[in-house]
Amino acid sequence: MAILSFNTKVHFGHGERAQLVHELRLNRIVRPLFVTDTGVKSAGVFAQAIESLGAIPGAVVFDQTPPNPTEDAVEACAATYHANQCDGIVGIGGGASLDLAKAVAVLCGQAAPLWEYCNRHPQPRPITNAPPVILMPTTSGTGSEVGRSAVIIFRNGIKAGIGCPSVVNAAICDPDLTTQLPPLMTAASGMDAIAHCVETFCSPTINPPCDAIAMDGLKRLFMNIERATTEGSDSHARWSMMMGALEGGICFQKGLGAVHSVSHALGALGHHHGTLNAIMLPYVLRMNAPYISDKMTTMASVLRMPADADLPTVFARLNQRLGLPEGLSELGIDASIFPVIAQAALADNAHKTNPYPLSESDYIKLLQAAL
Repeated sequence: MAILSFNTKVHFGHGERAQLVHELRLNRIVRPLFVTDTGVKSAGVFAQAIESLGAIPGAVVFDQTPPNPTEDAVEACAATYHANQCDGIVGIGGGASLDLAKAVAVLCGQAAPLWEYCNRHPQPRPITNAPPVILMPTTSGTGSEVGRSAVIIFRNGIKAGIGCPSVVNAAICDPDLTTQLPPLMTAASGMDAIAHCVETFCSPTINPPCDAIAMDGLKRLFMNIERATTEGSDSHARWSMMMGALEGGICFQKGLGAVHSVSHALGALGHHHGTLNAIMLPYVLRMNAPYISDKMTTMASVLRMPADADLPTVFARLNQRLGLPEGLSELGIDASIFPVIAQAALADNAHKTNPYPLSESDYIKLLQAAL
């Protein structure tokens, strides 16, 4: 059995963004570096997140987080941290900003090539002297605020995680920060969270507490994603989506599967992670079904469906109703790259905990089916 670990302190609920003042004081952060992106700033969500601080002249803000955080962005953000003599980091945004904030903390602790901290490195460097980090998600998807890694696209072209399970001092999860999220992003990030709950549950790693958490998250997400997408101001739906996303992130310690090994490989080309997960989930679930029949029955029960429900079709139809792409070709992905993507998926850590070991030819067949 894996080591059971649920170690991130979380403030959760409507209005909890007010806890930022307390957490800055508690962690002795006097000059924080705020890590966000231009979309969150222009929508007014960044200002909403820090409103409890009042006017903060000269605030240090790095708002150039790319849609998929890169090694270059981490280094640029770290340079901003040092140039302004900051003493802590506050990540505010979707998974990209939160992962970037965590990676910057790793790099600011002890300067070294970022790849040396990656979990794909043969001997990852230990993380030391990282500054305090506070994370405030503005989407309900990645669960990065409680996740065990920061996922980065490295200059060598690999998209992979930096294992940093203890770098976050506190997470502040306020569903009010998600109400302005556009419908399509609500849908894509929500399907990302659903994929997390499904894949962690289906992982062969034995961790019953995580299985229970994943199923609670799946139920919350499935029952509320359409409402949150069509009625963005629905406070109950937004609360449930944020809780489900957090629960999916907690369960990462069980490992993921082929949905993520493929989405990491394709995501290195710049495609949106949640959208890729939404597309791949029905196809991977159908391929894995013979190996997880008991878990398929459990998931059907959790979703209040007959024991023999065709869950791959259920999720495919959910994607349709949400207006998400049904195949990879809709993202402009061409089958000519599938051999390279299959090799990258095989090397990804998520591949190791798929319910059964896929071969390169299995991945190519999977990609062709999802085209």
